[in-house]
Amino acid sequence: MNGEGRRRDFRYNRSSKKHKLIRTAEEELEAKLGFDLFSEGEKRLGWLLTFASSSLEDQETNKVSSCVDLYFVSQDGSCFKSKYKFRPYFYAATKDKMEIDVEAYLRRRYESQIANIEIVEKEDLDLKNHLSGLRKSYLKLSFDTVQQLMSVKSDLLHVVERNQSKSDATEAYELILMGKREQKSQDFLDCIVDLREYDVPYHWYDVSISSNDVMLERRTDLLQRAEVHVCAFDIETTKLPLKFPDAEYDLIMMISYMIDGQGYLIINRECVGDDIEDLEYTPKPEFEGCFTVTNVKNELELLKKWFAHMREEVGFQCDKNQGEYRAKFACHLDCFAWVKRDSYLPQGSHGLKAVTKAKLGYHPLEVNPEDMVRFAMEKPQMMASYSVSDAVATYFLYMTYVHPFIFSLATIIPMSPDEVLRKGSGTLCEMLLMVQAYKANVICPNKHQSDPEKFYNNHLLESETYIGGHVECLESGVFRSDLPTSFKLDPSAYEQLINNLDRDLQYAIRVEGKIDLDSVSNYDEVKNVIFEKLARLRDEPIRVECPLIYHLDVAAMYPNIILTNRLQPPSIVTDEVCTACDFNRPGKTCLRKLEWVWRGEIFMAKKSDYYHLKKQIESEFVDGTDVQLAKSFLDLPKTDQQLRLKDRLKKYCQKAYKRVLDKPVTEVREAGICMRENSFYVDTVRSFRDRRYEYKGLNKVWKGKLSEAKATGNSIKIQEAQDMVVLYDSLQLAHKCILNSFYGYVMRKGARWYSMEMAGVVTYTGAKIIQNARLLVEKIGKPLELDTDGIWCALPGSFPENFTFKTRDMKKKLTISYPCIMLNVDVARNNTNDQYQTLTNPVTKTYTTHSECSIEFEVDGPYKAMILPASKEEGILIKKRYAVFNDDGTLAELKGFEIKRRGELKLIKVFQNKKYRSALKTHQSGSSPVRGGNSGWRVVFVSC
Repeated sequence: MNGEGRRRDFRYNRSSKKHKLIRTAEEELEAKLGFDLFSEGEKRLGWLLTFASSSLEDQETNKVSSCVDLYFVSQDGSCFKSKYKFRPYFYAATKDKMEIDVEAYLRRRYESQIANIEIVEKEDLDLKNHLSGLRKSYLKLSFDTVQQLMSVKSDLLHVVERNQSKSDATEAYELILMGKREQKSQDFLDCIVDLREYDVPYHWYDVSISSNDVMLERRTDLLQRAEVHVCAFDIETTKLPLKFPDAEYDLIMMISYMIDGQGYLIINRECVGDDIEDLEYTPKPEFEGCFTVTNVKNELELLKKWFAHMREEVGFQCDKNQGEYRAKFACHLDCFAWVKRDSYLPQGSHGLKAVTKAKLGYHPLEVNPEDMVRFAMEKPQMMASYSVSDAVATYFLYMTYVHPFIFSLATIIPMSPDEVLRKGSGTLCEMLLMVQAYKANVICPNKHQSDPEKFYNNHLLESETYIGGHVECLESGVFRSDLPTSFKLDPSAYEQLINNLDRDLQYAIRVEGKIDLDSVSNYDEVKNVIFEKLARLRDEPIRVECPLIYHLDVAAMYPNIILTNRLQPPSIVTDEVCTACDFNRPGKTCLRKLEWVWRGEIFMAKKSDYYHLKKQIESEFVDGTDVQLAKSFLDLPKTDQQLRLKDRLKKYCQKAYKRVLDKPVTEVREAGICMRENSFYVDTVRSFRDRRYEYKGLNKVWKGKLSEAKATGNSIKIQEAQDMVVLYDSLQLAHKCILNSFYGYVMRKGARWYSMEMAGVVTYTGAKIIQNARLLVEKIGKPLELDTDGIWCALPGSFPENFTFKTRDMKKKLTISYPCIMLNVDVARNNTNDQYQTLTNPVTKTYTTHSECSIEFEVDGPYKAMILPASKEEGILIKKRYAVFNDDGTLAELKGFEIKRRGELKLIKVFQNKKYRSALKTHQSGSSPVRGGNSGWRVVFVSC
């Protein structure tokens, strides 16, 4: 073993002793807090609460191994901890037929660090002709500890970078020389061409001990979550006027907290004017808050009381990178992280009060921060109620929304609950994909790195992307369902709808309803009603009547475009890939061509200018004037080289061409999508979409049960139904957030599965669907606003709406929305994928072909009103700025207004809230009450 290896081992052994001391202290604390180490005895059943990476030292050999600390909760509420040993690993790819030689060399070189090396065959989706059954051989390097893995990996990464930078010509020349001389160690390193790596999932387990090792057995029959202890707290402190609290001199006035539904309040009488008795704060019957109050004389006694209940050591430590307190064995689930990512609330409504109103359905107590210290002395009872109200809101927000969602998601994503909550939706998508790739024996690609030297038409690219979804505002004004609107309809469009009536209704029955047409008993009756309405609209195209305000949107548009067209990053193929494939035959149907729009920004300088500047800067020295102290440009890191070169190029362009960049270039391109590629990505999206649809369906079922329970007045059933409605609504919203991220993930910086072409195809296809819908809607009504995935429109009040088909046996009914049906038939005609192929026999590589189209419009509405503000400039409309109201006057949708944004003046928010609600009041004109209510505000704005 060389000297460098010995030094590495010495450092590792020295640090392992330090880790041993820390680990012992951690175990003592965890045992004190209920997580005893389960190392012997009978099998135990536990629900996995969380996990953390750790290490384990063999007492006999002093050998340190990596392990995962698993923290379980038993059915009786007790807790225990187990250490599960694992060997971290990564994969190394070599040149063809060099695996055995490289394996032998690596075993010799890293004898004390690598635990095992085995040759495994993986499906590499980057390998040409892999659909024929070709597998790529990889060396799986396993280690006892993560430190050993990182050490070897850092060595080999430099080797791989050097090998990948070699040109094909250099490689061919070296190959000739290699055959004429004896191979050296360096030759084997030159054969390592790539490294790959990844992780694993978790659930309920039976835990048993066998020969000093932990064995895990997943219990798929147990679905109910364990009952864990939950603590939510709120701390009120003193503060100076117009200042934030400062720990140096401000005091804690009171601490309110709830543990498993029981409330506690500790009062510091130094700051509070009177003793507080036990109190109850129950804003709604289902959110009961009974608080036991303790009055203490000063802050020291308050903290002692708090520590006595919480224990002096709770195992949480501050994560300096994130500024958050974390523990290995307990979950610190910040409700605010859930609000920001998964609540679908606007940025201006992320505070506890706004979230409580929106999600829990009640108005919490509010006190101006500048009045809190004074109220604590003058109105102590009020401040006590205010303090406990925050604890109640936090506790029930967590129990109602955050808890069920995070632990449901943690069963399918191989991350701890803390990580599931805090990581971005793109990261969660990637972890799901890695799990599915692992199951499918697919090797995961490395993180994407963009090419810094990409050219377009002999010019260096500054940036490139794709054209996203189409958004457009088409009207402005106040549109109300009770105020007549003038319509100028196109008779030919209505004639076309009449001619297509049979086609549209039969599509609804057979395709959407999956009902045999012969079993429908009232087909002619429904058809005749729709026909009469359409005929009247055709015959009287110029009319004034109250509108029907609808939002026609495509359900889960981007995920369904992905599923319909079998879109996934590995499926984007070139002619070169197809040429090497065994299935590339005349008349092939496995390649589907779809368009997308590329957009690029290019430098003014030409390619020759760029290379001249590059040659010039490569001969220079940087970071100093003295040649001996200066560093060659080529010795700088690659990122620094690129930054300096780009900076030089910008200065040159500015001097030579008077501007840096040329006008942006757009270009319609065609992407080839392979219909036979391994479908693990598409299958992941489909399973997530189907799960969300399942939750939406259950939410609808429980809403029906809630209505029935309210009709009967059964309070127990009402409460149960309300809880289930909230649960399933939360789960479907959270799944919506991650489901929509599968599209955005493919363009994320550093994504493992990266594809600009796929993202472009998805958005371009979606834009065409909405624009085609607009062409029809503007002939039969008024399109108001185009969203990315839908169209807001006003249809004549006499336009056909909802109808119900009945079957002859009366067992099934099908309710249809005619505005949706007329659009869905066109969507199916233009977007059905008739080339969708599924692998039916992996041995003979047999595929079956079928038609696929899951892209469908759904209808929301009709609504009471839609308000679209006008622009200050003539002829210009403001997109993404509107307010929509339900029939009961509640706000259904709000976009673009200051009231929704974070950080805007509260004065503006109050003004907008008053103004757009006043537009619903009179029957003569929507604008008169808005104008009439401005006089009082004019005085306010002038005085400001």
